[in-house]
Amino acid sequence: MSLKELTVKNAPYPITEECAEKLGIIGKRLQEENKKYNLTALTSDEDIAVLHFADCLQLVKAVDFSGKKTVDIGCGGGFPSLVIAAAEPSASVCALDSTAKKLTFVAETAAAAGMDNIQIMTGRAEELVKEVRESFDIAVSRGVSRLNILAELCLPYVKVGGLFAAMKGGGGREEAKEAEKGIIRLGGKLKEIIPSPVKGGEDHCVIIIEKLRQTPAEYPRQYNKIKKQPL
Repeated sequence: MSLKELTVKNAPYPITEECAEKLGIIGKRLQEENKKYNLTALTSDEDIAVLHFADCLQLVKAVDFSGKKTVDIGCGGGFPSLVIAAAEPSASVCALDSTAKKLTFVAETAAAAGMDNIQIMTGRAEELVKEVRESFDIAVSRGVSRLNILAELCLPYVKVGGLFAAMKGGGGREEAKEAEKGIIRLGGKLKEIIPSPVKGGEDHCVIIIEKLRQTPAEYPRQYNKIKKQPL
């Protein structure tokens, strides 16, 4: 079974032929470019279809990205940003990361898949926010750090009325409880935790945080302070 067929088979909802084609191109480029530099430990067709594509499509199923301006904080090799852009052509997606070579892969892969709804920003999240503070409808992040650290990096990007969606593994509910006071201080409120199952029974989830008020100007702090003293 081809990568495209595996992607369609394992998708958590019916995806369009156009989306499947784009994801097939993304997956093949991921396999090719990973030989040059490390983008992912998951390189087989099935792993890419299930643990990258199906996992990220669970996020698209949980959150309405239609027509929304979205930023992917710490996008790495482009997950979930490339998948969001492929699945929802009306979304405007910004892939943000501090590693230029990964963003080069994202930009070149988006072009190869014929996607013009994704752009890149290179640098540290706590520094780049000065340019685009509270200008996004949605911020997303996948497996970057614990939620009590991640919330301070992501919520300042989100406009009031928007959402921050964090993709988490088995410890997601514990992280949400740990981060709740800090989320409130940053102007957010925990809305819901949506189960996000993937093949094999891993206990993944999407944590949805609403942005109710502007984030105080002193946040985000420098990363070493965030890490040393999470809110």
